[in-house]
Amino acid sequence: MFDESVIKTIFGRLTWESFPVHEPILLVTFIVVMTLGLGIVAAVTKYKLWGFLWREWFTSVDHKKIGIMYMILGIIMLLRGFADALMMRAQQAIAFGASEGYLNSHHYDQIFSAHGTIMIFFVAIPLIVGLVNYVMPLQIGARDVAFPFLNNLSFWLTVAGALLVMVSLFVGEFSRGGWLNYVPVTNLQNSPDTGPDYYLWALQIAGVGTTLSAINMVTTIIKMRAPGMSMMKMPIFTWTALCSNVLAIAIFPVLTGAFALLMLDRYVGTNFFTNDLGGNPMMYWNLVWIWGHPEVYVLVLPVFGIYSEITSTFTGKRLFGYSSMVYATVVITILSYLVWLHHFFTMGSGASVNSFFGIATMVISIPTGAKIFNWLFTMYRGEIRYELPMMWVVAFMLTFVVGGMTGVLLAVPPADFVLHNSLFLVAHFHNVIIGGVVFGLFAGMDYWFPKAFGFRLDRFWGKVTFWGWVIGYWVAWTPIYIVGLMGTTRRVNHFDDPSLQIWFVIAAIGAVIILIGILAFVIQIAVSIINRDKLRDTTGDPWNGRTLEWSTSSPPPAYNFAFTPQVHDLDAWYDMKDRGAERPVKGFLPVHMPRNTGAGVILSGLAMVLGFAMVWYIWWLAALSAGALLIGGIIHTFNYNRDYHIPADEVAEQEDARTKLLAAGA
Repeated sequence: MFDESVIKTIFGRLTWESFPVHEPILLVTFIVVMTLGLGIVAAVTKYKLWGFLWREWFTSVDHKKIGIMYMILGIIMLLRGFADALMMRAQQAIAFGASEGYLNSHHYDQIFSAHGTIMIFFVAIPLIVGLVNYVMPLQIGARDVAFPFLNNLSFWLTVAGALLVMVSLFVGEFSRGGWLNYVPVTNLQNSPDTGPDYYLWALQIAGVGTTLSAINMVTTIIKMRAPGMSMMKMPIFTWTALCSNVLAIAIFPVLTGAFALLMLDRYVGTNFFTNDLGGNPMMYWNLVWIWGHPEVYVLVLPVFGIYSEITSTFTGKRLFGYSSMVYATVVITILSYLVWLHHFFTMGSGASVNSFFGIATMVISIPTGAKIFNWLFTMYRGEIRYELPMMWVVAFMLTFVVGGMTGVLLAVPPADFVLHNSLFLVAHFHNVIIGGVVFGLFAGMDYWFPKAFGFRLDRFWGKVTFWGWVIGYWVAWTPIYIVGLMGTTRRVNHFDDPSLQIWFVIAAIGAVIILIGILAFVIQIAVSIINRDKLRDTTGDPWNGRTLEWSTSSPPPAYNFAFTPQVHDLDAWYDMKDRGAERPVKGFLPVHMPRNTGAGVILSGLAMVLGFAMVWYIWWLAALSAGALLIGGIIHTFNYNRDYHIPADEVAEQEDARTKLLAAGA
């Protein structure tokens, strides 16, 4: 009916074979995802919520709403990423000897690549950025971030990247090159399919969002602190957010550059990372790990800040060694640039290079260890309240220290030659990411949830979540340390030695226990919403907090503070309570605020279309969407209607309502 060249022009390399209808696992997944998606769309339509969501959430430039949306994205992607983890664990538990399991190597390779990509780029980063977005402006007494529109755009670019990864599940396939899309596996001759292209475009789009967000956060902390809040009076969480985002600004352009060069190899036929014509695949590894190791600290530094805030609050004491905590954070930030080569001691750089990076890796553990002692000394002789956030802190200290020690072991080049590419390494980084980052994120969500929504999370289901993750982690990953030490290789979907099977069965049981923790978290949120009146907090300060975010109502008004707070000491809110400072109840003025805009959603949607078109070689659509992106960006620059004033009467009304609430609860 149509000439083949016309079809190719219209659809590029997209054909009926691109849809995996012959794969039963993918088909069932597609049906489940579509059913859930259509159910949500139907519910939103039935209750006429589209207008509300567009006006109040999707187009919002309020840092608090954007923070919450980042958290929701992270939780949704956690469910997807963990589904991949369960599939891997099930495969490895049964694929021994004559049994090939249920996943062939082609499919298994995509699953472990997608799992790592999603968990780091679309779970850990959005959850961290979400917490920083929500809490940091409140902690420094700001009304919003420095660039409110940029904040909205950053979020929707991250969503666009996440959606591209999700599309790859059902249209075409994902990369088989691991979570960093390694060459030479992802060179054009080895992977002529769409997988590496999906990866590259998804992460380029999301990476722009993360970089812009980091610039925004750093500018906010440097320029928008409340009067009197010098750098050494900033809360530790704000300090760690600053260092983390400074790191992100420095490293994400390197990753973007590495991906751009690989794109040129795949699209234009250059030879940056090929095995011939002057190319060097190891240069790609160097570039991605110059990003990759500091990225670990981009994730873990804000989490260290969360632990510091929680430890100080629930021991009723000022953080022990505040200055040393700040200096340790800055030292980690600087040293994190000097350790990347420990990811490939086996590259053949020679003893002197390996020695330098091995020693640098051991040195970076010193400021991290200093932080552990600071938290311990803060707890020493404190009146510790074992609320849920504090339980996470103790679990973190016990779990993370083991991960730190295995990290120092891997920093010894001769030991690494034995353990490189083994499951011991995989267990190590899951130890520090789960025991450090994930535990800290749950602690932060438990801690700041009442600030965001005005009611606490249910304690019983919180404990089920806690024990599911803690017990599940140890059951899932201790056996992997053991088989790794025995020399078992990573990224393998079938094993010949039947004596190893018992360890993988135990690991699979651990993954199921973690699943109980994840499901309990979802139930915890649902139960808390249902019982919100019982769990209500009218004070704005349910934990007897010490920093400025607890001085405003829960949830805070759009303008955060009716009057910009004056800071006199570290732990500004504790200092105000100690001095008997009174809330202002009159003399309110109009508040200048940024106006909502839909430009972020539209530009990010166009970026996603551009990415999809480039993956499938649909050149006309790529050109159209790129042109529309450019024109849309230019049009937005002519939008001068970017701000408005909340009238003084409205501010007075909200503040009076809070005064009554406080009086009723007193």
